[in-house]
Amino acid sequence: MNKSQPHDGYIKCNCCLSTEKAAIPSELFVPLNSWREELWIRCLIGAYPDGTGYGNISIRLPQTNQFYISGTATGGIPELDQIHYPLVERCDITLNTIWCSGLVKASAESMSHAAIYSANPEVGAVVHIHNLQLWQKYLDILPTTSKDVEYGTPAMASEISRIMALPETLNKKIIVMGGHKEGLISFGKTVEEAAKVILGLVEDE
Repeated sequence: MNKSQPHDGYIKCNCCLSTEKAAIPSELFVPLNSWREELWIRCLIGAYPDGTGYGNISIRLPQTNQFYISGTATGGIPELDQIHYPLVERCDITLNTIWCSGLVKASAESMSHAAIYSANPEVGAVVHIHNLQLWQKYLDILPTTSKDVEYGTPAMASEISRIMALPETLNKKIIVMGGHKEGLISFGKTVEEAAKVILGLVEDE
């Protein structure tokens, strides 16, 4: 089990939440939540002993740059419901602000997810996990963001945009977050593809 402590808190960006109910459609919720549960069982998404949640998962609203993402502080919940997935409607990196609707605030990593979706219209889902062993093994081996850039910041979103332009990133479909200890983020056309990129690394351990 991943037991090391994080050095960051939850939300670093400004999150403007509209409390209108933005229920995720069942056709998106079912695969998203199913793979989230698989990752949770493997402790790739979860919570540290102090209750701080880690890891998140998102799915694009088709033909838009909007996406549903697991809400902040939901990492420790074994089974999520539709209300735990707010809709990120807009993200402005220069203002360090996201706009979302739902009953919970969007994840602190929403800007990173948004950067991936904006960089490639074929990406349909993004997975962010914590695993110290994988992070240490693949740091600077797989596409890696600058070690000077912290998670949940405009700088991280900009770094991800830069990394996404590399052919190797599009081939590997995964990014090691150099300045975010334990953090890796994968993507794919579907939630299954994005999750299996991570699980493939786990199985190689």
